[in-house]
Amino acid sequence: MKDVLLDPQEEVAIRQHLALVALAKRPADRVLRVGRLLEVHGREWLEDQEIVIAGKRIAWVGPAGAWPGEAAERVHRPDLAAVPGFGEAHKHIESTHLTPEWDAAMVLPRGCTWTCEASHEFANVNGPRNLEFWLKAREAGMPNKIFPLPGSAVPPTAYEHGGGWFGHDEQAGFMQSPMVAGLDEVMDWPAVWNPENPAYERLWGMIGATLAGRGVVEGHAAGLTALGDINAFAAAGLAGDHEGRAAAEVREKLRRGIFIEVRPQSMVAIFEGLLAEGQEDWSQFALITDDRSASDTLRMGATDHNVRLAVSCGIPVEVAIQMVTINPARHMRLTPYVGSISPGRFADAVLLSDVGSLEIAEVWADGQQVSDGTRYIGPMARIDWPDWATQTVNLPQPVTAADFAIPAPEGRQTVTAAILRPFHWYNDFLTAELPVEGGLAQRDSAQKITKFAIVDRYSGGGEVAKMFWKGTGPATPATALACSVAHDKHNIWAVGSSDEAMAMAVNAIREMQGGWALVVNGEVTATVRYEVGGLMSARPAEELDAEMQALYRAAEAVDWMWEPTATENWPEGFPERLAFATLTCAPWRWVLVAPGPLAPEGFVNVTTGQTHPVVW
Repeated sequence: MKDVLLDPQEEVAIRQHLALVALAKRPADRVLRVGRLLEVHGREWLEDQEIVIAGKRIAWVGPAGAWPGEAAERVHRPDLAAVPGFGEAHKHIESTHLTPEWDAAMVLPRGCTWTCEASHEFANVNGPRNLEFWLKAREAGMPNKIFPLPGSAVPPTAYEHGGGWFGHDEQAGFMQSPMVAGLDEVMDWPAVWNPENPAYERLWGMIGATLAGRGVVEGHAAGLTALGDINAFAAAGLAGDHEGRAAAEVREKLRRGIFIEVRPQSMVAIFEGLLAEGQEDWSQFALITDDRSASDTLRMGATDHNVRLAVSCGIPVEVAIQMVTINPARHMRLTPYVGSISPGRFADAVLLSDVGSLEIAEVWADGQQVSDGTRYIGPMARIDWPDWATQTVNLPQPVTAADFAIPAPEGRQTVTAAILRPFHWYNDFLTAELPVEGGLAQRDSAQKITKFAIVDRYSGGGEVAKMFWKGTGPATPATALACSVAHDKHNIWAVGSSDEAMAMAVNAIREMQGGWALVVNGEVTATVRYEVGGLMSARPAEELDAEMQALYRAAEAVDWMWEPTATENWPEGFPERLAFATLTCAPWRWVLVAPGPLAPEGFVNVTTGQTHPVVW
């Protein structure tokens, strides 16, 4: 039995076998004996325990010597403490920029043995093959378990188009797979509550199909702090939220029955605030990663980093471990398979040499040891990713400088321009007066205004939406930065001090089929290759990180414009966060998207559908 994709007929045979192994009527493959074991259902440490393994699953757990059966192998770790394999209730594997098999090789030694993949990133690149993509690595022998949640944000709003479109029928089909845990974060809140929104029927069709399949509908309640909004969010059936930023906000969401998924960037404020209020029951909380690059994971850690950070905030280590094991497994309705060291579950365990500091000695997954410290020693799934995954930048012709030009009204010496900033969470856009040369509106570095563009990489037409942005991009002449990671639609974005440099950067990405490209003084000085979906690369994390570090070094030669915006998470220097500044979900209002029928210039208010010229 392969036991990789929870096939219903195979599942019966597996459990029949496990029952007989538990009764010692059949031999086990392996017995793992540990010094102590954390029973997460009751938060109880059990001394000198044995874990009896049959295939990839656990058949029996109990005191050493109490199981009378025979086993092909016995392994004794008397000095180590076993806790369940860590899990993610919400993570975008795409944000590591590694394909699933290489992400697994990076995160398994850091304790993460299962992930609920929030799959709207690759789904927006290739929706029809999305589920196939996420199951392929597991089928090829990857010990990590990926439970996909098809993306509600495919497309993110009704004003975008591209490589995927999911509605009721698509989600109903996805829910036929036992591996699919539910619906990825519902981000387009205006389309949930407003029947007049053009995405209303599509989103409610997906929600309805998920509920019919007994799946979990995940939410995205960014900016929803008013009591009416929180109640409406919960009433709509959106079961979890990872966008809480403050203890008071989280408290109100918790009181309305919303499962709280805490990211590192807001963890200190949330946990210290709730602990000060006397919070005692943490069963409705999970620790999640959401988005973290391979470079940051190599530096910080994966799920293990989240646990250590929670402990530093005052959360007892056993409680923090529950937040990455049984709590998310219960929420995602996956407890028959993951979340605890219990019979019937996959034989996943993190063996700690020191519990308080969460020092990982070994990780076991699918019943075998897969790490020695932070070194991966498990099986490596080898995948030759097909063209549908690697040929996703559909630009038949190179772009030119003329594609980025913004014509001015005839006879004008100056224009009024609509201006955005990264993370501009305001009802109205900014305006500025800009010069005109040769009939074209120009940048103005004195006002820290440069040009920003979105290039449609899906339709084959290469349409370009362009406007002026403030407080980002290069002041250095003939310089541009472009990337094919543009959450969540993942068209190519480019920002630059000249149209020629912007075209050069986009064309470099076209040649690589995705990634980063930096042009400085008219020359390409650094690239990073994301050849799978334009989002990921099929290679070791260390190799990808080396390319990223080279990009950072090359970027030091550029004078990057900067000024504060609506979020503190907009640092000075190399504007890597521009990959997230193209989001169209709440609390965004005015955004730039690829040109389309509802937004011919690409400039649209996604809460109202209002459009506006970029210059006038």
